[in-house]
Formats: sequence, C-alpha cells, structure tokens
Amino acid sequence: MTAVITGCELLTCFGNRQQTFAALLAGRCGAAPLRHLDGTRLGVTHGYQIADGNEELPLRPSRWLARCVTDVVRAARLDVSGRRISALVGTGLREIRGLERWGPGDLPPDPAGLHFAEAVRSALPGVAEVVTLANACAASGHALALACDLLAIGEADAVLVAGCDGLAASMLALMGRTAAAPAERVSPFDRDRKGVLLGEGAVALVLEPEEAVVAEGRTALGRVLGVGLSCDAHHMTAPDPVGITRAVRDAHRRAGITPGDVELVIAHGTGTALNDPNEATVLREVFTPHASPGPLVTAIKGAIGHTSGSAVLHSVAVALDIFRTGRVPPITGLHRPIDELRGLRPVVGGTVTAAMRRAQVHGFGFGGVNSVGVLEATS
Repeated sequence: MTAVITGCELLTCFGNRQQTFAALLAGRCGAAPLRHLDGTRLGVTHGYQIADGNEELPLRPSRWLARCVTDVVRAARLDVSGRRISALVGTGLREIRGLERWGPGDLPPDPAGLHFAEAVRSALPGVAEVVTLANACAASGHALALACDLLAIGEADAVLVAGCDGLAASMLALMGRTAAAPAERVSPFDRDRKGVLLGEGAVALVLEPEEAVVAEGRTALGRVLGVGLSCDAHHMTAPDPVGITRAVRDAHRRAGITPGDVELVIAHGTGTALNDPNEATVLREVFTPHASPGPLVTAIKGAIGHTSGSAVLHSVAVALDIFRTGRVPPITGLHRPIDELRGLRPVVGGTVTAAMRRAQVHGFGFGGVNSVGVLEATS
C-alpha cells in the first residue's frame, strides 16, 4: 500500500502555502522583532511570527491549525461520510503559552485546550480520533510515519497529518541563555551563523491509499515512499551523526531506494554550531560515495524560522511545491558555506530550475529524536 498526499495547506510568517513558497523562491527572510513577548528579558529579540494582529489572543496555535484543517479538507475533497478518519498532530510545545499567561485571579486553562483535539474537531467534526504527539522538532515527521502505518494496516481510510507550534516565553528564555549573543536571523550552513530562532506555523496534510484515490478519479500531490525514524538518546541537545545516519538508511530501506535515487534534500538546517556540520557530514557520507553529482540541498529555516514540531511537514509542503513547479528555492541566509558542505550541492544565491522526482526531508529533535522522509512526485 502506497500513501499519497491529496491535500496540503500551511501557515507561516509569510502567510499561506502560495505566499510562503513565493517568499522562499525570492530568498526572503521573515525574521522580525518579537511581538507579545519581552525580548530584553528573554535574551531573544527576534522571531518568525505569524501576523495575526497586535493583540495576543488565547490559543493562537489552535486557531492556525483549525484554519489549515478547514482548508486542507476542502482542497483534498475529503469525503468524511462513512469513512474512518484519524488525525495525528505533531508539536514541540503544544499550547504552553496558555499556561504561561495564566496569572493570579485567572481561571485555570482547560487542560483539553492545551492539546489540539478541539481545534481539529472544530474543523473536521467527523474525525474518529485525534492524537497529539510531542516529539520535539521531529514530531510531525513521526506523525507522518504513524499515518503511513495506520493506512498500511487498514486502521484508517484517511489520515489528517498536521503540525503546529507558536512561540513561548519559556522556550525563548532557554535559547537566550545558551547563546553568546541574540541572533536576528537563521543562517543555515553559513560560517557566520549565530544560532537558531523559532518560527510560528501550522500545516496540515491529508494522506490516503493511492489505490482508493485513483479509483475515485482524484489526483495526488505526491507519494510518501517511506519514513525512517531513530531515537539515539545520545545527548539532551547535541545531534549524533550515527543516529541521523540510521534514520536516513531506514528511510531508504522503507522507500526501496538507494542514495542515487534521491534528487533533492530539504535539510534540517538550524543554523546552529553543532547541527549544521553534523548534518552536512552525514549527507557527504551517505551520498558522495554512491551518487554523482548527488542531490541538490536546500533548507527553509532561514526564511521561516524553526517551526519546532511542525518543521518536518513544512518541509514536506515545500517539496510538493518543488515537484509541482520544478523550482528549488535557495537556502536563505547562506552566503559563506561551511567546509563540511564541500562535495555537496547546496542551492545558494538564487532559485534552481530542475525537474525533481524524489526528495528527502530531514527533521531532528532534542534527545536524538530523528525522522527522515522520502517523497516522490506523482506526475
């Protein structure tokens, strides 16, 4: 059974899917001074935030997710009558901001609202179950893997796979105390990178069995050939190349491909001291002995920030747009590549036009929670 993506919608600091992809192609950076949060106290002054008004409304991430779910159900022409539909939402922080804003004299927040079941059900009332997965920055990649499993074993007729995260003071304070100086943008794989900045966002996909979609005469945006996972627990924050490589190999095995079959990598690319050289080293070890000239490499966090638990699916959405348009956006913020990129093909300085059939998408989280997906174009 092959899982195909029949709908995809997202929100980032640039807006919807179309607006976000246009910004990526143009090499724009969405970082701006923080709203709603006191950057001077947190040690972080900038972020990639969604422009949804000057007032900080409660449960902002849930609002974004409900909007994406509404749009994707319509785009996928998903018939919910008489079908078993499950929903999996990957997140790093859930609605933790709701707890942070709970002050003396306030009514305590409803625990159910701190997850995303209510947001999903408000937009998709017929969903059978909603599970929130808090697997750090690989969370939505793990949701994608589990969605494929649910379809493969016949536990669902369709799966809504989503990711959602907003900025939280607690996470920003942690970042602010580990950086030598506040960064104002993310510069993946650049010699002058100063660290990661968080981005806000939501994204939703619909996965269905390809056979059912073809039988109904509908079209798919792309196939999910396989998702490889690993959890190396090497270190609380530092990535482990061995664990990352294991996830890559697992993805290739599940997809039934070799490294030479991959034409594009959308890297994790956090712009941090450890992730970038480690990730680039893994790519060299995996691809250079087996593939010539090797895949193009791009990354999107320089443009939209690190969207935490939703980051993997944001990269999946970009891969689908690359399949559709034949245009690969550059790595925003990359001007002086690190030495570890030698022998690889990073997209630098402008858009590359090339027909792409297969893409590999990375997501690595704290504690060595890793996911690597392999996607294929359907046309």
